[in-house]
Amino acid sequence: MSESKHDETFKVVDRRLFTADGELRKEVAEQQDREHEAADKASAAQAARPSAPAAPAAAPGPKLVPDGAEPAATAEIETPKRAPAFENLVRSLGQNAAMMLGGYADPRTGQPMLDMEGAREMIDMLDTLREKTMGNLAPEENTLLVDVLGNLKLAFMEMTKAAAAAAMQEKTKARP
Repeated sequence: MSESKHDETFKVVDRRLFTADGELRKEVAEQQDREHEAADKASAAQAARPSAPAAPAAAPGPKLVPDGAEPAATAEIETPKRAPAFENLVRSLGQNAAMMLGGYADPRTGQPMLDMEGAREMIDMLDTLREKTMGNLAPEENTLLVDVLGNLKLAFMEMTKAAAAAAMQEKTKARP
């Protein structure tokens, strides 16, 4: 054992954001402050930087710049294009939810189908779709989605109220 053992050390770094008491750790707060300051400095430097004349665009036509804004600071805002597949998806989910709310008759029995839990799930799917695509839809798509959701939520509320009223009526008939 003539070889000497060489000390190997390691350092443990606590990367948790909060203390055991649930408070933000001092190091994390300081790091966030430094990041905010760096971001503020970067945005101030970019705003102070003189803008070079832009090269002519490939597509002809003037660029519109709001009053008081620098041409380099304004980003081109693209309007999303309509996607028939998205509209078909919204209509399909909407029709399925409407069918579950009694909007269509069961082909076997001829009676309206009523599946409140299934309708709620479909409405929740459409609501989630609206939240996740917010700001990325063409105006027509957004309008379609909001209209379908509004109509379905209203129908769901009315069906829920009708079901509650029917249940109350059943209770009163059952009592002597």
